[in-house]
Amino acid sequence: MTQHAPLILDIAGTQLTDVDRRRLAHPLVGGLILFGRNWQSRAQLTALCAEVKDMRPDLLIAVDHEGGRVQRFRTDGFTHLPSMRAFGEMWLQDGQGMPGSGALKACEAATSAGFVLASELRACGVDFSFTPVLDLDHGESGVIGDRAFARDPRSVSLLARSLMQGLLQAGMANCGKHFPGHGAVKADSHVALPVDKRSLKAILADDALPYSWLTSVLTAVMPAHVIYSKVDARPAGFSARWVQDILRGQLGFAGAVCTDDLSMAAARQIGGRELSYTEAVLAALQAGCDLTLLCNRSAVNGGAELDQVLDGLTEAQIKGRWLPDEASEARRQALLPRSPARAWDDLMRSHDYLQALDRLP
Repeated sequence: MTQHAPLILDIAGTQLTDVDRRRLAHPLVGGLILFGRNWQSRAQLTALCAEVKDMRPDLLIAVDHEGGRVQRFRTDGFTHLPSMRAFGEMWLQDGQGMPGSGALKACEAATSAGFVLASELRACGVDFSFTPVLDLDHGESGVIGDRAFARDPRSVSLLARSLMQGLLQAGMANCGKHFPGHGAVKADSHVALPVDKRSLKAILADDALPYSWLTSVLTAVMPAHVIYSKVDARPAGFSARWVQDILRGQLGFAGAVCTDDLSMAAARQIGGRELSYTEAVLAALQAGCDLTLLCNRSAVNGGAELDQVLDGLTEAQIKGRWLPDEASEARRQALLPRSPARAWDDLMRSHDYLQALDRLP
């Protein structure tokens, strides 16, 4: 077992620099998250991922690639995937006599979307996507909106399970987000700190139901940058009550827990104080998270904040303020694909891929 590597970092460009290589080689770094700025072409993306894997075969190469408006790679052959709401709308047509619609067709289409999504990413060397969104569409959250399948937790759960089946068929793990639910608050956690004032009983009986029903198939969960004020004064990702007592204890989740981006405005607020990046990473790890995301910092001041976190977490380890967790490292490594990926040209000619494309809405 290698040392627990809890940090997932970004890079600024389409190729690795010497500074990127130094950071990604650090034993506390367990992953790289890619964005649209890291994309130029399929050949470039494939070469980038191959170079990362040549340097660190165990490094998790991840991306936010859901479909709809959250899809980082859209050109040079990548399929434009529908938003998750499109599958929810198919579901709602059940029983209305519309050909090719209904709950079963929606589930089949969601499985196809997961398969296409994962197959295309893996053909370019990407290991993992932070998907699916399990938030319920309360009509309140602009940042969630059509990223959610539906309002009903039952249809959300079955459509998400179907999409995860497609990911699995292509050899990719999954990540349910944003626990226990981001869809009932208006504020965008990228720029503000949302507060949900509902009781724990109300949340568990509604927004958190997909996590309860999908525990056996979820491989990772991402807590929301939201304060649920009647449960804990801390945002869910910094809350041992949410991560350890409820998610792991009450709901029985045993997979990886990964923070949302800790560079977001809401991400570093505890008790009215804005934490440093290092303090935020430590707070999330101490709450029970296995992995911590730091995005969009590599291009700011040469990525000085990333180096501060690497130095700060190393110091915390040396001084005993944070102890690496072998179980967390095992959960991180469990997100890596176990089967070889098909090359792009082979994928484009394969019957299962072409059939999946035909089933998309």
